[in-house]
Amino acid sequence: MSKQDLSEADICDRYITPAIYKADWKKSQVRREYGFTDGQMIVRGQMAGRSGRKRADYVLFYQPNQPIAIVEAKDNNHSVGAGIQQALSYATALQVPFVFSSNGDAFLLHDRSGTYSQVEQEISLDAFPSPDELWQRYKQWQDLQNANEDLLTSSYFIEIGGKEPRYYQQLAVNRTVEAIARGQKRCLLVMATGAGKTYTVFNIIWRLWKTKVARRVLFLADRNALVDQTIVNDFRPFGEVMTKLDRRLVDETGRINTSYEIYLGLYQAIIGHEERDNLYEKFDRDFFDLVVIDECHRGSAADDSNWRQVLDYFSDAIQVGLTATPKETKYVSNIDYFGEPIFKYSLKQGIEDGFLAPFRRIQVDLDKDLEGWTPESGEYDDQGQLIEQRDYNLRDYDRTIVFDQRTQRVAEYVSQFLHDGDPMRKTIVFCEDIDHAERMRGAIANVKLNRELVQQDHRYVMRITGDEKEGKAQLYNFINPKEMYPVIATTSKLMTTGVDAQTCHVIVLDQRIESMTEFKQIIGRGTRLRPDYDKNFFTIIDFRGVTQLFEDRDWDGPPIQDEDFGKGGKSPDPKEKKDEGGTGERIKYQVGRQEFQVAKERVSYYSKDGELTTESLKDYTRRTVNAAYQSLDRFLNKWNEADRKQAILDELKAHGVILEALEDMVGKDYDLFDLICHVAFDRPPLTRRERVEKVRKRDVFAKYGETARTVLVALLDKYADQGVVSIEDATVLQLDPFAEMGTPVELVKSFGGKKQYQAAIQELEQLLYEDQGA
Repeated sequence: MSKQDLSEADICDRYITPAIYKADWKKSQVRREYGFTDGQMIVRGQMAGRSGRKRADYVLFYQPNQPIAIVEAKDNNHSVGAGIQQALSYATALQVPFVFSSNGDAFLLHDRSGTYSQVEQEISLDAFPSPDELWQRYKQWQDLQNANEDLLTSSYFIEIGGKEPRYYQQLAVNRTVEAIARGQKRCLLVMATGAGKTYTVFNIIWRLWKTKVARRVLFLADRNALVDQTIVNDFRPFGEVMTKLDRRLVDETGRINTSYEIYLGLYQAIIGHEERDNLYEKFDRDFFDLVVIDECHRGSAADDSNWRQVLDYFSDAIQVGLTATPKETKYVSNIDYFGEPIFKYSLKQGIEDGFLAPFRRIQVDLDKDLEGWTPESGEYDDQGQLIEQRDYNLRDYDRTIVFDQRTQRVAEYVSQFLHDGDPMRKTIVFCEDIDHAERMRGAIANVKLNRELVQQDHRYVMRITGDEKEGKAQLYNFINPKEMYPVIATTSKLMTTGVDAQTCHVIVLDQRIESMTEFKQIIGRGTRLRPDYDKNFFTIIDFRGVTQLFEDRDWDGPPIQDEDFGKGGKSPDPKEKKDEGGTGERIKYQVGRQEFQVAKERVSYYSKDGELTTESLKDYTRRTVNAAYQSLDRFLNKWNEADRKQAILDELKAHGVILEALEDMVGKDYDLFDLICHVAFDRPPLTRRERVEKVRKRDVFAKYGETARTVLVALLDKYADQGVVSIEDATVLQLDPFAEMGTPVELVKSFGGKKQYQAAIQELEQLLYEDQGA
C-alpha cells in the first residue's frame, strides 16, 4: 500500500506521532484530537442544538497547563502545508506561538513568536523541535528569560476526578502569572459573567501561593453570599489556612488574628465608620503579598471610592482586579488604575465556544408605551392628587406615575410566556424600584394562570430586594439549581450583580437602564449554561426598549478608556448606588383606570455570527445548509456517497442545523434527509413509511436466504419507526425483534459475513433514497 492510500489517521500513527516522540516529547505532553470548545448552542423557538467543537489534531504542552504548539495533519494526497491555515485559527484561539502542518512527508512550521529566522519554513520529519527548544523560544517571545522558572512551570490545582480549567481559564491564569513573573504589580482580568472568574483566580492564587511568591492573600468581594460560596466551593482546597475576614478575628485587646494565609472579606465589613475603626488597618501595610478585588467595576479604581483606600493601604502588594464589565467613564477608570487587561474573554466568544448560553430577545411594546399618556385638564389620580398637566411617557412610568393595569398586563404576558413552556423556569423581573417590585409580585400572584402554583407554594413568586427580610432570605434558594422555589423573583437592584443564578431561564426588563455596565451585569444573570437542568439558552423579555443597547458598539467590545477621563475632576456623586432604590421623596401618581394592550412584539435570536437576527428556523436552516453544500445536487451526492448517514447528520449539526427543531416544524414522521431537502431546497418530503412501502413493492430481497430476508424486512420496519441512524447502529441486531431471530453473529452469517451484511445495509439505503423526492 502506497503512502497516498493511507488515511489521515494512518499518516498520524506511522509518521507524525513517531516524529514528535523522536524529538523527546513525552506521551503526557502530546494530546491527540484535542477538543477545546463545546460547540455553540444555536437557538430557534424553544429548541437548541450544538454546533461542532473546535478540535486540533495535536496540541503539544510543555507543562500540563502550558500549550505551546499545534500540529494539524492531512493525508498524503494533500501538500505538506495544507493544514496550516486551520492550525493557525486554533493557534490564535489558544494563543500558541508554534504551528505545524504535515502530510507525513515533512512539517511546515509557522512561527508566530518571531524567534525563528523565517515566518514559515519546511523541516524534515527528523528535525521536529524538542520541548526545551520551544520553551526557550516561548520565554523569549513573552520576555520571560529572567523570570521565576518554578512559578512559570507551576501547575494549577489538580484533584482526581475534579474539574480542569477550560482553555480560556488556563490562558487567563498563564497570562496573569507571566505578567507577575515579569514584575507587573497591577493586573486586570475581563471575563464575561458565567465564564468562571472565581475558579480562574483561585488557580492564579494557588500557583502564586504554592511557589511562595504570595504567602498571604486578601480576596475582596462586595456580596456576602459570594464570599461564603467562594470559601466552600472554589477556594475549598486552601482548607485550614483560609478564613473569612470579619471582626470575629479581633480579640478583646483589639489585635487581629494574623495566623491565616488566605483571607476572604466583604469590603463593606473591613472598612470602618463612626463607631468602628478600619479593620484592614489592623494588618501591617506589607502583610499581604497579593490583593484580589472581585467585581472591581464597582468603584475600586475611583480615587474617592471605599475600595480604593484598601488598595492604597496595601499598595506594595500585587493587585489583581476581576470584572465582566470594566468601568470606563469620565470620572472612573479601571484601566487607568490596573492598566490594560491582561486577558479578555467576551460574552460573544463564550457563546461561540459553547461555554455560555445564547439568548433570544422578545421586544414587547404596549400601546400607551408607544403613544404616551396625557391627563385631562384638572384630572386627579386614585389618591386624590391633582395630576400635573403634561405628557407622560415610558421614562415616567413607575417612577412618577403608576398604571396598575400596565403592571397587570406585563404580569399576564410574562405568566403566559412561562405557561406556554415550563412555568417552573427561574425568572428575574427587573423593576424600577422596590415599590414597583412589590406591585409586580402581587400582580403576578394574581394572574389566574398562576393561582394553583401560588396556592401550592407561596414562594412561586417573591420580591427579593435589599429591604425585605423574607425575600432576601430566599435569594440562596433562588440561585440554587437544586431548589425549586422561588421560581419568579421581582427585584430592582439587588440581583443585578454578584448573583450566580445558574438556572435563570428568563430575564424580564421592566426597568429603565441607561448604564451599559448595569445592562451587561443584568444580562449576565442568564449567561450560565446548565444543560443538566435543561438550561441551554435564556430569553430576554424587554418592555422598556432597553435591549437597543445591544446595538451599541460598546455592548461586547473591548474595554476602552474614556477619552475625557482625567479631565473632569472627581465624580460629582462619589457614592455608589445602594443595593436597592426606594421610592424616595418623589411624587407618584396612581392611575388605575387606564387600560394597556400589547401593540406589537418582535422575536430575535443571537446568531452564529454574534448578531441579533429575526430570521425564522426555516430561513436559518436554508441559509446554513446552502452555505455548507451550495446546491441540492451537491447535498444529494454527499448523502449518497456517505458510508454512514450519521456522518452527514453530524456535519449538519456542526454547521448549527437544529435537526430536532425541524422535526417539530415539519413532522416527526419524516426522515431527516427529507426534512433537509424540504426546508433547504423546497423538495416535497416523503414519510419514512412511504419510502419503506416503495422498497417493499419492488421485491428486491429475493436473492437473500430466508433469515437474511427476515432481517432486512425487520430493518425496514426499524427505519420506518426510528430513521436511518437506527439501522446503521452496530448494536441494532442485539435488540428486538432481531434478538428473537438469533445471535448477532448468526444473523450476520446469514448474509455470508460482516462485509456482505454491511453491503446489504448500503444497498438497502440506496433503495430507500433512490426516489429522491415525491
